[in-house]
Amino acid sequence: MPIASADLDAARRELERVLASAGFSRNQRMGRFLKFIAERHLEGNDSQVKESVIAVEVFGRKPDHDPSHDSIVRTEASRLRARLAEYYLGEGKNDSVIIELPKGGYTPAFRLRETAPSTGTANKLNRRMWLIGVGSLAVALAVLAWWQTRRASVPIAIAVLPLENLSHDSASDYFADGLTDELIRNLSLIDGLAPRSRTSSFALKGKPRNIREVGKQLAVDYVVEGSVLRIGQRLRIDAQLVRVRDDFPLWSGRYDRTLTDVFTIQDEISRGIVNSLRLKLGRGRRRYETSTKAYDRYLQARALGIQQGLEGELQSVVLFEEAIAVDPAFAPAYAGLAAAHAARSGTDEFPVADELANMQIAAEKAIELDPLLGEAHGAMGMLYAREAQWAKSEQSFRRALKLDPSNSVTAANFALSLLFPMDRIQEAVQELRIAVRNDPFAPRLRYILANALIASHRFDQAAEYCLTLPADFPGRGEWLARARAGQGRTDEAIEILRNIANQGVDQTSSVPGFLGYVYARAGRRSEAEKLSASQTEPYNQALIFAGLGDKDHTIQALQRMAALGPVRLGRDLSYPEFDSVRDDPRLKTLRQAVGLPR
Repeated sequence: MPIASADLDAARRELERVLASAGFSRNQRMGRFLKFIAERHLEGNDSQVKESVIAVEVFGRKPDHDPSHDSIVRTEASRLRARLAEYYLGEGKNDSVIIELPKGGYTPAFRLRETAPSTGTANKLNRRMWLIGVGSLAVALAVLAWWQTRRASVPIAIAVLPLENLSHDSASDYFADGLTDELIRNLSLIDGLAPRSRTSSFALKGKPRNIREVGKQLAVDYVVEGSVLRIGQRLRIDAQLVRVRDDFPLWSGRYDRTLTDVFTIQDEISRGIVNSLRLKLGRGRRRYETSTKAYDRYLQARALGIQQGLEGELQSVVLFEEAIAVDPAFAPAYAGLAAAHAARSGTDEFPVADELANMQIAAEKAIELDPLLGEAHGAMGMLYAREAQWAKSEQSFRRALKLDPSNSVTAANFALSLLFPMDRIQEAVQELRIAVRNDPFAPRLRYILANALIASHRFDQAAEYCLTLPADFPGRGEWLARARAGQGRTDEAIEILRNIANQGVDQTSSVPGFLGYVYARAGRRSEAEKLSASQTEPYNQALIFAGLGDKDHTIQALQRMAALGPVRLGRDLSYPEFDSVRDDPRLKTLRQAVGLPR
């Protein structure tokens, strides 16, 4: 039902809620569009909610903007409708007020969500609609299966028409033609798209264009067209994607640049247009073209993390940076670099603030280069987690896993960076079991699954997974000892840890902490206290004090770990060694202080 004037406060609260949601907070232009039209409507100024005003006030067009030549407002309105619908199917599914943008105009509508019918009425409706629903569902599933099969097997035919040189300077033709070439080449690298060749496209250069006729001539479903204008040292490129069957513009974009490095600009604009088209068409993963040297460095970096665990991840930064130096447009290398900085941010070997800053730069660059790269969204998920923005983190991880469901690295990072700190251990076990099934020969996955099983007190299963790891895998003995201690096989746990310690461990190793903990649990207090006195690492101190039952010193040591951030602290607190202080009010206060749920 429409919202009454008395409910304007509720409408404004709903607007604030929608604008703060993930789908709008990360898209400033979309949020600005919604805020402009909604506020004008709520203020009673619907006369300002018209295309010409919106083009100028929201999208920065000049006062002489001609909607017949630039469909930016219509295009963005279509996207806004879709984004609102997506919000109310997800985050806003329980909101009492709904914002809609009716087709054919730009004045939003606020309405109260209709309540469910009474039980009796619902039962009658259910009985009446059941047979219709079953039949409709069967038809819908059949159509959906046909469409998905067709979508997967039939590539989208698309043509890039030669971009028009508006400068009327033949010397600038090379840029317009070169950008057209780049667009065709980049579109050809996308699975699911079938762009027409340069020869076919350039046969239409300089000729009058009728999109439907062009579509017939080139046998395509979509056409990309646009123009290039050079004024002094500035460039303006306009482009739009048009659906052939009804001459409808699905997307448009404008790119303003300074002509300092013409080929870098050409590549940047081309990439931006292609990424926008991929998102709009919902098609295709990119087939990367990169040099053998860059790809070799990238694979070496990935292998370090997979084979050597955390230590390998810490070392992989240099190799990822070398890959990027060879090919600055190789998105997976940026995503890997972001993950490596994430690993560094959880240790005290590197400045946390610097690592987070480097992580953000790399993650955002990965998404800029390839917005459909699952690893890139996974990197953003780790970044948000380290900033304690848990809802955004989970959204990014879910997006990453949807784009690439079989990516076991993303699944592992999802568990370690979000599910562990949020104390959602059973979910972590489930996600990791799926990941191990998808990638059964990755030792790091089995290692992390063993961690999750220990956190859930399933020590027998954890020990089994530890025993499947290579004998030289970093952390294998340490976690096997923890599983043995959980099984009550304390003497065996002590023997394993002492053997590791006798081989020499670095100052940041947690082996002394676990050994002290097991000593204490076994009643060997003097040995535990001796180890405690020699430790400077807060984590090791916290472990030993927890084993000794000294809650005050355990909490104090954990408080000194707060500087490592919510992911590291939250993950460590999920393990059974700290069960004795889990309900301590001071620990709950500490968790809240770093952004963890109490």
